[in-house]
Amino acid sequence: MPEPATTALGRAGARLLRSRALMRAPVLLYRARLGVLLGPRLLLLEHVGRNSGIARRVVLEVIAHPGPGVHVVASGFGARAQWYRNVVANPRVRVSTGRHRDRPATARLLTTAEADAVLADYARRHPRAWVKFKDVLHGTLGEEVTERDTPLPMFELRQR
Repeated sequence: MPEPATTALGRAGARLLRSRALMRAPVLLYRARLGVLLGPRLLLLEHVGRNSGIARRVVLEVIAHPGPGVHVVASGFGARAQWYRNVVANPRVRVSTGRHRDRPATARLLTTAEADAVLADYARRHPRAWVKFKDVLHGTLGEEVTERDTPLPMFELRQR
């Protein structure tokens, strides 16, 4: 069981992220071809269920965009997240961003050093969001998230 976040905002944010209905709403927007309304910091990741073989979808924040057709996303629930476990089992995924739909991509789990660099850059680019976000991550991961030796797993999604 994750240890609780340290602030009320962190606890509330972690609770919201556990709300299945709330987390499914952005998926419906993408499926209705309205993903562009969510902006460039979100993407729809389609992956295959490791046991069922059924297509699954999740909307994730883009932590970094290191180049054309390359996105970095994080698993706020760590290795417990179903999408994380599915992508580890089958890294062939599809990515939708804005008006670009169903682009084939390959997922690669970043090393801790790579994730640290991405996280440090994110904290530099979005300092106010990072202060709030890291407390929410503490609530979902159960451990403090820092820019060094981060326990936050991240994937690079490279379009094929």
